[in-house]
Amino acid sequence: MGFLSKLFGVGPKADFQELKKNGALIIDVRNPGEFKRGHIKGSKNIPLQELKNKIGGLKKDQIIITCCQSGVRSVSAKNTLKNEGFEVYNGGGWANLNRKL
Repeated sequence: MGFLSKLFGVGPKADFQELKKNGALIIDVRNPGEFKRGHIKGSKNIPLQELKNKIGGLKKDQIIITCCQSGVRSVSAKNTLKNEGFEVYNGGGWANLNRKL
């Protein structure tokens, strides 16, 4: 995997439809105002700056998909969760991820 791929959390392509069908939790790390203007049905809003404080409320045995507006914050969220032992995938921008679901 190249430097940019590692930096932006790009890895093997994930089948987001399959992950969601199997119970993956989608965490949208945008702020509440952004989330209110549009989001993926069933996603959970945990703003990036609050994620570390709310990790304890997440189940380690549940796969997580992160998303945000453009994919930048979701990479950071993915790395934070991965470092805590979660299986997590970067879904990128929420609108694009929503189209894939």
